[in-house]
Amino acid sequence: MSQLSKLLVVAATLAASQAIAEDKPSAAPLPTGAAPALTLKERFENLGLIYRDKKNPGLQEFWVLGRYHGHIHDIDGSHGQNSGYESRRIRLGFQAQMFDKLTVHAQAISGSDFEPAYNGFTELWARWQFNEAVGVTVGQQKHRFTHERNVSSRYMGTFERSAFINMMGVDYTPAVTLSGRIGKLDYYTGFFSNAAGTDMWQSFTELNSGTSFIAAGTYDLGKSLGTENASFYGSYLRSDANANATNLTRFDEAVSGALILTDGPASLITEVVAGFGGQRGDAVGLVVQPGYFLTDTWEVVGRYQLASASLPTGLSSQRRYERLAGLPNGDAYQAVYLGLNHYIAGHRLKLLGGMEYSRMNQRDAFMVFAGIRMFFGPHSNAPYPGNKLLKGRFTDQ
Repeated sequence: MSQLSKLLVVAATLAASQAIAEDKPSAAPLPTGAAPALTLKERFENLGLIYRDKKNPGLQEFWVLGRYHGHIHDIDGSHGQNSGYESRRIRLGFQAQMFDKLTVHAQAISGSDFEPAYNGFTELWARWQFNEAVGVTVGQQKHRFTHERNVSSRYMGTFERSAFINMMGVDYTPAVTLSGRIGKLDYYTGFFSNAAGTDMWQSFTELNSGTSFIAAGTYDLGKSLGTENASFYGSYLRSDANANATNLTRFDEAVSGALILTDGPASLITEVVAGFGGQRGDAVGLVVQPGYFLTDTWEVVGRYQLASASLPTGLSSQRRYERLAGLPNGDAYQAVYLGLNHYIAGHRLKLLGGMEYSRMNQRDAFMVFAGIRMFFGPHSNAPYPGNKLLKGRFTDQ
């Protein structure tokens, strides 16, 4: 398919999505006692739910789940240019809740632009929830080192995670984790394999890549900092990767701390990550991400990244987009992002637009993005922006 055809496809998709958003009922007054019309966000709240019966002792819930993220990009760098359309994330699976305590989750993934159509499983796990304080999960699952990684891509307000997090090679691998809530603390810890592949049997049985240990927790600070909501997310990583490892190979140890604040229509996420050891030395990164909801469905998002490494090639440019513009590895990195997001049906269907300028040592790149994000299935939970939207400063009318 030509670049022009791809651009026409995404333009038609975005236009159709916008048309859905604008298909509102008549403004005629409602009859006395009539309930107000539901918003698209409310109507799609249980999108993907096939069955629910909390009184059934066997099967309480069954969901079909999936997501599609696609966008156009245009990159102009000091040493390269690139443009096109990418089907960034394509996933499909199911989740079942049984016996009041057991959750089974399976989610297959396609490669970028559906090449290949099947590219293994991102998640393939079972969790037994003994009580609110103790749950054990076994199987292929997500690393939750850093707040940024803890938030699902379904709820991200930018097109990509920060360069520092992506260079760590964080992926889905077989693991055994323990999680729960004690008072105001949500904790999470476990041991992970350092390799994963498309052959799930091989991934689960040939555990010869080393082991990573992760411990993380979110503490609810409430209104103690003078904002409506505040929380702190801290995490620790220890990776004993060997020559067979394909995951979490960048640092021997790493720590992170994030402060997440929301107040009215405004949000501010500040996270510092530091890594130690490894063949490419130590490094530290800072991400500051402010946001502001103009209305309930329109949000302005910004992000500033700063990173430094102890060795000349200790930092990696983003594999997607930045390398296409000729950004090399280096020891000093900065990036500034500005975006405008439109939530047609909350996080389930939204349009994103953004631009980013990044610089690694003496080379730079400027990138422009526009895309669609959609998903169906159960929500997950995390500190803002996970499964959360803020009340806008102005009305949508």
